[in-house]
Amino acid sequence: MNTNGMVIIGAGEAGTRAALELRELGWKGAITLIGDEKRSPYERPPLSKSYLTSQEAREPATIVNVDTLRERGIQFLTGDAAVRIDRDRHEVELASGSRISYERLLLATGARPRQLQTGGSGDGRLLYLRRIEDAAAIREKLVPGNCIAVIGGGFIGLETAAAAIERGCRVTLIEAAPRILIRGVPEAVAAMVEKRHRAAGVEFRTGVGISTVEVDGEGVAVILADSSRIAADAVIAGIGAVPETSLAESCGLDTDNGIKVDERLGTSDSHIFAAGDCCSFPHPLYDGKRIRLEAWRNAKDQGQHAAGSMLGKTNPYDVVPWFWSDQYEMTLQVSGLADATVSMIERDHGESAKLFFHLDADGRLIAASGMDPGGGISKEIRLAEMLIEKRAKPDPAALANPTVRLKALLRECEVG
Repeated sequence: MNTNGMVIIGAGEAGTRAALELRELGWKGAITLIGDEKRSPYERPPLSKSYLTSQEAREPATIVNVDTLRERGIQFLTGDAAVRIDRDRHEVELASGSRISYERLLLATGARPRQLQTGGSGDGRLLYLRRIEDAAAIREKLVPGNCIAVIGGGFIGLETAAAAIERGCRVTLIEAAPRILIRGVPEAVAAMVEKRHRAAGVEFRTGVGISTVEVDGEGVAVILADSSRIAADAVIAGIGAVPETSLAESCGLDTDNGIKVDERLGTSDSHIFAAGDCCSFPHPLYDGKRIRLEAWRNAKDQGQHAAGSMLGKTNPYDVVPWFWSDQYEMTLQVSGLADATVSMIERDHGESAKLFFHLDADGRLIAASGMDPGGGISKEIRLAEMLIEKRAKPDPAALANPTVRLKALLRECEVG
């Protein structure tokens, strides 16, 4: 029994960062980190990128190794999933039957791949990506000359399509929406992404849904809603993720597109918190709009913030959302939320690089997005992020002019 300790369910980015941050903030008591995978906590972003394209399969980079956890007095339980939370007794029950008591509990249970709702199963040839084992199964199919069908034109689908092309496969990408990257990425940037993929040889089928996926001899076939048929050696589905809320729901916590938390990341139980892909939260920079983010940096930042909240800190979580995606030699970045965009300003960086600023009805900068080779616009995206933090209303002409430094606009904002 671990009495009066901090317990964290989920050893991904959010949970692991929270465990480490609790020690950094001076917590001297027990910390238990529970992971259902039998390995050290590891970084997931490379699974759809470098892990698939490297010459030899390599173990993903660890967030922290077990020796460091041990040195910091963090008990790390692997391969023993949490199956029940007893809120009255402040206990977590594990699959093994053991129970762990908590003073404060953090749910960092992440998300699971959204399943394709069609008939047929593809007999194991329909693949999803979440864990290292999933990436390994996909990698086995990325053999030169193989035909790969990718379902979903979001970040995961596009990254795996790029990886398949780099491994010498032929790729068809299917997206039910009228265009790729329809959520959160402006059409101009999405057009750049599609142009690069087409140049690499990817065939696109947009605006058409999936009827079924079925075994086709030694391969698999995707039958589209228009009755056309795409034959492949494997199908990779990247159609989003579903927050893992089963534990929270079974013990009666409130949910709303994920585990519902307040501005401190606290749940409807004052002793339980949630962070990362599994939770939805109100964002003060966007008028308290409740959002859920599936992003590496959000998981990292929320894990650290939740640690402070578990120790009694009351400051709200207000970090500007940031996403990135590596495809071929190109890096796509988005800072902020562009949903409320009324006007968009382009800053011309030449043919191979684009940067866009998103303004709301009041002229406030709410997001910035762009794409270029090797992430050269990273500095400007970061400066734009700082302007978003300050709720700045920059002069649109200055935003459009590449000779006007964003740092100067930031200084004007600070002086004002």
